[in-house]
This record gives sequence, C-alpha cells and structure tokens, in this order.
Amino acid sequence: QVQLVESGGGLVQAGGSLRLTCTSSRYIFSFHTMAWYRQAPGQAREWVARISGGGVTDYADSVKGRFTISRDRNTKMFLQMNNLKPEDTAVYFCFAVGGNNYWGQGTQVTVSS
Repeated sequence: QVQLVESGGGLVQAGGSLRLTCTSSRYIFSFHTMAWYRQAPGQAREWVARISGGGVTDYADSVKGRFTISRDRNTKMFLQMNNLKPEDTAVYFCFAVGGNNYWGQGTQVTVSS
C-alpha cells in the first residue's frame, strides 16, 4: 500500500511563497509520473504540474513561471510556489502513477489579498 503525505500548506499573503512537500512511502523513482493537483471550493480538481520519471516537467498555464516542481533522490517531491495569488487558494494534492494511481490527502493553501 503506497501512501503519499502532503505538507507545507498554510496561510500566506498575496505575493508570498510556500513550498509543498509530498512524502512517499515508496521510492519515488518507482513511479512513472508524479504530479500536483489542486481543488478550490466548489470547483473541480485541476492539474497544476507534473514530473516524469525522466525528470521532464510540465505546468498549467495558470502557474507557469511562478511554480516549480522538483524531487529528491529518495521519497520526496516538492512544489515551490512563488508570487502566490488569491486564486491559488485551494487544497493541493500529490498524485503518483506506478502500477496504480495514488493520491495524498491534501494540504490547504490559502492566499489572502
């Protein structure tokens, strides 16, 4: 059973930064792809960023140039979020593909104006 645990969320003012961490119970290079998604109240979950097993990254247009996805060589994936905007307020989820699809429980990010 794979577990993904997000951390690093919180309350920040617009223009501020946060760094989210996803800690996996399995070696992250065993996953084909890892990604971050987010879900704002009353809205559908949306894709934010992904990183392939080969390290190729991709971003949603809404966060391109402000967010950076990365990983270490063990069990962690990160999302560095800079120049945060109120519309970035959401629960952020870690996602991994490796045999099955795995989701974390989410971490709340709130950006005040």
